[in-house]
Amino acid sequence: MEPVTHFMTGAVLSRAGFNRKAAYATLAMTLAAELPDIDYVYRLGGPLAYFQHHRGWTHSLWALPLEAAFVVGIARLVHWWRSAKESAPAAPVRWGWLFIFSWIALLSHLLLDYTNNYGVRPFAPWNPRWYEASLVFIAEPLQWLFLLGALLLPSIFGLVANEVGSRRSAFRGQGLAIAALVFSAVLWVVRDFEHNKAVRLAEANEISGEPVLRVAANPYPVNPFKWQVVIETPKYFRLGVVDTLRDEMTSDPSNDLIRKPPTTLATLAAKRSWLGEIYLDWSRWPVVREQARDAASAAPGDDETEVTFDDLRFRYSSSFLDGRMRNPLRGIVTVNSDHRVVEMQIDGSVQKQGD
Repeated sequence: MEPVTHFMTGAVLSRAGFNRKAAYATLAMTLAAELPDIDYVYRLGGPLAYFQHHRGWTHSLWALPLEAAFVVGIARLVHWWRSAKESAPAAPVRWGWLFIFSWIALLSHLLLDYTNNYGVRPFAPWNPRWYEASLVFIAEPLQWLFLLGALLLPSIFGLVANEVGSRRSAFRGQGLAIAALVFSAVLWVVRDFEHNKAVRLAEANEISGEPVLRVAANPYPVNPFKWQVVIETPKYFRLGVVDTLRDEMTSDPSNDLIRKPPTTLATLAAKRSWLGEIYLDWSRWPVVREQARDAASAAPGDDETEVTFDDLRFRYSSSFLDGRMRNPLRGIVTVNSDHRVVEMQIDGSVQKQGD
């Protein structure tokens, strides 16, 4: 998920009762809920370094105790600073509990990332397999609504209480926080049911005459009844949109039927490149093919070939994300006539030589 959902989930978790047990629970759980995305620092090594390590060891179960200890260390620094100013927290200081609460918030990060279709590797490096539930889009406005409401409404109610002279509690909003977490869980249950239904509808609507090898259903935001599906047969990939409310699937054969490309010397060289190895390690629905170079970027007499890597999970057809025109996670490897790699780029960012 994107950072906003992670931060808000950590804050809401703390308000569900953890902030009553230990001081700095809100600070620690909010930070911990987003801390695994510290892998962003790998961008210093270039886009491929980040792509390789994104949702890597910082998202693995073995690293969570280390990250929880780091968060507790930050809370200790804040406590030391506050103690110097003689500002005592409302809840007792319990560092052991704070470590456990931080660990719970870190687990929430892995759970949220698991619910979308990018995937997560919780058992790396011993088991590098990617796991994804494909239930929720990477940015889900309904979750924002639940979580933001749980964070803002208690403050609004507190202002009203102050105006009428009611006693103000130090810990407000526990009921709303629990309700927001329950609503999020209910959303996942509903989407899991509709996801399975979308897969069955896609299997039943395959009309190419070939046996279906596998099917993927990928979520759209907000609408739990709309799914982007990918169907694999021995010769083709077929894209489509399933409406589980109407029990129907729409697909345009002229645009949505993709013949599996042949393997060439250029694609073999590209698959053995740094980009190729990490892309194929991550991608569950890869399509690797040669593509004619843009005439504007090719030099006269240039005998280079571009090999593109696309993941069909992200070939959405919508106004906000037209993955049919431009895959948001496309990799490109340029090889010369000797099939040596001369350039690599991911999602439009070129990996500089020497990075």
